Parts: sequence; structure tokens; C-alpha cells
Amino acid sequence: MERLNFVKNGVLRLPPGFRFHPTDEELVVQYLKRKALSFPLPASIIPEVDVCRSDPWDLPGDCEQERYFFSTREAKYPNGNRSNRATGSGYWKATGIDKKIVTSKGNQVVGMKKTLVFYTGKPPHGSRTDWIMHEYRLVNSVDTLQKMSSTQSTVVQMENWVICRIFLKKRGTKKEDENDIVGNGVEKQVQAKKNRPVFYDFMARGGNDSNLAPCSSSSGSSGITEVSSDNNASDEHEESSSCNSFPYFRRKL
Repeated sequence: MERLNFVKNGVLRLPPGFRFHPTDEELVVQYLKRKALSFPLPASIIPEVDVCRSDPWDLPGDCEQERYFFSTREAKYPNGNRSNRATGSGYWKATGIDKKIVTSKGNQVVGMKKTLVFYTGKPPHGSRTDWIMHEYRLVNSVDTLQKMSSTQSTVVQMENWVICRIFLKKRGTKKEDENDIVGNGVEKQVQAKKNRPVFYDFMARGGNDSNLAPCSSSSGSSGITEVSSDNNASDEHEESSSCNSFPYFRRKL
């Protein structure tokens, strides 16, 4: 089978209409594991780049899109396991806990995903940026790699392979949504005030209005007042009330 190569000069070049959106499992099993074991890849689509040799905005590819790179971890100290993630303008700092990557059946852990944030300046006084990196690595790969290689140095070199997914986090989306929610709430309150019924205390006016006159209420407990009918019933206007303090009124013609 012919190996497909979509990387030119370290930049991903896919045909029009194609997008590279692999799952975490696919990245680890189909690409990272095959890379570590020197097996053929499904396609030559992920370039090899030392991500800590350059700042995130200087890495190959479109900064507005997600970018994937094969990289190797460099030890920060000769006898330690910590990785050196310092760049020219800053450093990558891990955040949160590593996430386990399991198979689709959920019965096997095939890798781990570490989330890192890029800071400009020197630690511990760096300034946080919106650059995010997901670093994928294999787990329990030493035994497997030892079976595939005869030297320990080759095993260590192969085990240090990682896949880095780097992207620029877009700010303001959550804040704008919150502002929209608050704005809609204020508009609803204003609209509710406009639609709120207005009650007039006619009794407090002492019946001075010539157009309004209190009618005698019945002695019933329901608060309903009976209005005598005239010859022309269509000219009568009745207004309802929910309590005895607002008796019916009849407009004089």
C-alpha cells in the first residue's frame, strides 16, 4: 500500500474538503504507537517538530487552526523524569491532572493526555497566554518496546515520542454568553413591568370623578356585585375585582 504524504516543508497540506480531526484513541493507537514502534503510519500527516525549540506562534502551520506534531521529550535534569518545556519567549506549564485514554470498549488504557498552558517570561512570574497544548504519550510501553528492540537506548528514545496538539483558545465566548443571559434577563424584567397591570384605588379618590360612582355590593361573601340592568344593556360596562376592596363600578352615561 502506498504511503500517503500530506506534509510539505513541515506544514500539513490536505486536499480541499479534507479535515484532520482524529480522536484521542486514534492519535495514540494509530499514530503515536506506530511511530514509537517504527511501523508504517496510516498517512504521513503529522510532521516531526521539536515544539520547545520555538514559541507556539512560530511553529509551522496555520496559527488559527489546530496543529499536530510528533515530538520527543527532553529531560530537564540528567537524572530526572521532568521534561524541559522552556522556549525562547516563555515556557509550557502543566495544568490539571493527566487524563487516561481508553479504547472504545473502555477495557484498556492506551495512553495519557496532559494539558499545558503557555506562559511568557520566566517562572514563576510568567504571564499566562491563550495557547494550549495537549500532549499525548504512551503508557506501559517499556515492555512492548523492549520486545521490539535489542538495545535499552533505543527503547528510551522510542518511548520519549509524544504527539502535541497545539491550538489558540478563543476568549470571550463564555463571557458574551453570560452577558447575553444578563441582558435578556433585564429586558424581560422591563417588559414584565410594562405588562404588569395597574390598579387604581378609586375609593381613595372620594368619588370626585364624575365618570365613576360606587355601586352597592351584595351581602354575599363572594365579593360579586350585582348591577341593575337598564333598557339598553349594551351600554353598560362592568369591571371585575378579586376582592371586596375593589367593588364593581358602573360608568354613568
